[in-house]
Amino acid sequence: MSTLSGIKVIEFTGLGPGPFCAMMLGDMGADVVRIDRIGGHPSTVDARKNILDRSRRSVGIDLKSTDGMATALRLIDQADALVEGFRPGVMERLGLGPDICLPRNPRLVYGRVTGWGQSGPLAQAAGHDINYLGITGALSAIGSETSGPVPPLNMVADFGAGGMMLTTGILAALLQAKATGRGQVVDAAMTDGVPLLMGTAFTLRANGRWNEDSYNNLVDGGAYFYTTYECADGRWIALGAIESQFHALLLEKLGLTNAPEFQNPLNSENWGAAKSRLAAVFITHNQAHWRKLLENTDVCFAPVLTMTEAPQHPHNIARNTFIEIEGTLQAAPAPRFSETPSATPTTPPLPGEHNDEVLREWGFDEGEVTELTYSGAIG
Repeated sequence: MSTLSGIKVIEFTGLGPGPFCAMMLGDMGADVVRIDRIGGHPSTVDARKNILDRSRRSVGIDLKSTDGMATALRLIDQADALVEGFRPGVMERLGLGPDICLPRNPRLVYGRVTGWGQSGPLAQAAGHDINYLGITGALSAIGSETSGPVPPLNMVADFGAGGMMLTTGILAALLQAKATGRGQVVDAAMTDGVPLLMGTAFTLRANGRWNEDSYNNLVDGGAYFYTTYECADGRWIALGAIESQFHALLLEKLGLTNAPEFQNPLNSENWGAAKSRLAAVFITHNQAHWRKLLENTDVCFAPVLTMTEAPQHPHNIARNTFIEIEGTLQAAPAPRFSETPSATPTTPPLPGEHNDEVLREWGFDEGEVTELTYSGAIG
């Protein structure tokens, strides 16, 4: 039995944070059923290799038909939680908004994730991760002096501030629903979540220790002891020697204990000269040399690995951080549970792959399934 065994979740097909949330819930054992709209836009990736779609089953429903809508509502009536990531108002126009679903199923946790939130001047505007980072102050703080703002893939807003915040909100609301019998709407906005993730930066700012110019701060690559360096072979290493004992060990390992550039590490006026000195040191040997000298020490060191190399790192191998499912390499479920470990994720489904199986399990009899199939309400 997994952590969320017995929890039923209905997911409406979406992109990014919604599927990520549903994947996490499914990995933790929830019975996640994705409703795929018949006649929707075809995916641009191989459905079987869409990692965010793992650990759930799919039912294809024509939401424009009366029978299709009735089928969707009947599934929602039995669910503990719902996940949707459309623009505000889309579910309401479909007739599946919380104003319809919660009166029918008062214990339902109705999870919604958007970039701008359900309200506000930008609520109806299109956007992506980079835009949500832009208006929250995060993007301006990421990048070098010469690069300008650099998008950190689409991990921060989509998956950290969106998918993980929605997952946390749904789990909290499920606990409340279990105690009171009443569900609620969870409004996860990426522009709300990003500032939460910036707690350290805002703490430094509140203490007068934040420079608005990127690449000039403690943890944005500005500090010589918290940044990356190129090696002789063109590979890179990452240092994070912030604390005094770690900083001292770094200098000891490099034979620089008494070098004047490193005697006042928190004085940012010294960072430029110190960074140049370290860059001149690290460029003298290849990455393997520095790994042998610094890895697995309290220097706070790591090689900068590619996505191909990362699964082969001994630490990742020892912890089974990466797994392969039907030939597709991907992350193992996280976090880990001592008493109710997550099962191996199931392969991402094809749209409508589990129509008969899910509907029978969720209370539809054989005749109803046959009629819905024949009418085209499911497919």
